[in-house]
Amino acid sequence: MEIKYVEKVKKAFEMVHTKKPLVHHITNYVTVNDCANITLAIGASPIMADDIREVEAITSISSALVLNIGTLNERTVQAMLAAGEKANKLGIPVVFDPVGAGASELRNRTTEQILEKVQLSVLRGNMSEIRFIAGLEASTKGVDASDADINSGLAAGCSISETIAKKYGCVAAITGETDIVSDGQHTLLLENGTKLLSGITGTGCMCTSLIGSFCGVTEDFLVAAAGGILCMGIAGEAAAEKVGKEGSGSLHKAIIDSVSNMNAEIFTKRAKIHEARD
Repeated sequence: MEIKYVEKVKKAFEMVHTKKPLVHHITNYVTVNDCANITLAIGASPIMADDIREVEAITSISSALVLNIGTLNERTVQAMLAAGEKANKLGIPVVFDPVGAGASELRNRTTEQILEKVQLSVLRGNMSEIRFIAGLEASTKGVDASDADINSGLAAGCSISETIAKKYGCVAAITGETDIVSDGQHTLLLENGTKLLSGITGTGCMCTSLIGSFCGVTEDFLVAAAGGILCMGIAGEAAAEKVGKEGSGSLHKAIIDSVSNMNAEIFTKRAKIHEARD
């Protein structure tokens, strides 16, 4: 375990609770309620505004902006671009979740527009989505990563995340069995979580909301990305232990409970993080 990163993330975790950053979401309607609740659970404050007539005003008063393309339409695409450009002008961090990138022309075009017009702080996706963004062969299963892409290997994932981070000047995070987070110079491997998380829709979206919450209190976006992902992984583990074999509905509720009950001691005890080159 890389103690220095655990300490950095723990400090950021405590800052979220102290500062309660306002996190503006333009996200998808399948998981919007989960994203709001997980943001509240970590100690931040969510606001969901996607009308073009107010996105710039809401972004202006926020500590971070989360863009999620899970349920796209032309109206929200324009709102995302306007909000992202406003955030850039004001120095507000932007977190982008390219849900289903590679699955349709609209998603692909929107992803390309956001990457071209908005300076990101953190880009978080699954292996298929990030492979698509990297210009590599990817075989996405709708909004899920394909087995073929998942099995491409950890070394390949580290290389892809580093390349993406350098290309777009952001932190690139690939979530999976072992999560990979890179700023192009340092690459971290995070090993918390449970396979049961993949059986609940919205866990990736919630993870992105947690990253946004951390981005709202620190300019170290490598730490912010690691913090959000670790919180989700630790919460998933604790939830699975709590509900046993009760089922995915109980697990879903227990994840929110686990995040809201998380503290620095739990985080320090359970976090599994180390540099890829260690």
